Amino acid sequence: MKKVRFGPAGNADSFYAAGFKSSLDMPRWLAGMGLNAYEYQCVRGVHIKEETATKLGQAAREHDIALSIHAPYYISLGTMDQAIREKTRKHFLDSLRAAAWMGARTVVMHPGGKVGDDRSAALGRAKEHLAELLDIARAEGLGDIAVAPETMGKPAQLGNLDEILELCTAGENVVPAIDFGHLHAAGAGALVDRDAFAAVLDKIEAVLGAGALTNLHIHFSPIEFTRAGERRHRTTLDEGFGPDFAHLARLLREREMTPTVICESAGRQAEDALVYRKIYEKAL
Repeated sequence: MKKVRFGPAGNADSFYAAGFKSSLDMPRWLAGMGLNAYEYQCVRGVHIKEETATKLGQAAREHDIALSIHAPYYISLGTMDQAIREKTRKHFLDSLRAAAWMGARTVVMHPGGKVGDDRSAALGRAKEHLAELLDIARAEGLGDIAVAPETMGKPAQLGNLDEILELCTAGENVVPAIDFGHLHAAGAGALVDRDAFAAVLDKIEAVLGAGALTNLHIHFSPIEFTRAGERRHRTTLDEGFGPDFAHLARLLREREMTPTVICESAGRQAEDALVYRKIYEKAL
């Protein structure tokens, strides 16, 4: 039976404060906290070796921790620069290989930087480029790993909700990574009530179908923003920063969704993931 999963993006400050140094210890540590998901961070490049990734996957299976990977920030699907396109291909494939080694279900990726004057053209290039990368991945035996473009936190960036859903039509294994903090920030505090969250879920279902909604990959954390959008991630201990997870928790229950909820709070990502798990359990 599938279940809602909660976990952190990367290693919390408290993990290191407890004396741990290796991510190989994360599955046991997270299970001890009552968490059951972990997003391994490759945002500065994929540096994990096959042996280490395999051990991490074994530990995750032993402790019932669902793994995902966040691909490098350097990926830029919509670029016209050939050198950046080649680097994007390398980062993309390296991330999928690492996911295969550790048995990660999903590779989350940012679509790329600023879109410039023509969003439609940038989106078209990005979708075409993603389709090419998916073909290469399939040829290398990596076609069964879910690729998840993430909603972005600044309006000037490629990756609003409509654009992410359009990218998800590039291939059967492309799914959305919905960062509700980013949507909140890009919309200048848009996610203020249940209806605002429901509108996001309704649009995902309308474009991609109920299956995409049921097993959604979610990022959630309090976020600070300006008129330009996302400024930085906050924590549940910081007062006055949304969005409010309680609205989403009730919708997850009502719609019988079984997503993975990854928390990106600054330094407290594990503790805040547990906060969100408890909010969800209260909604039950």
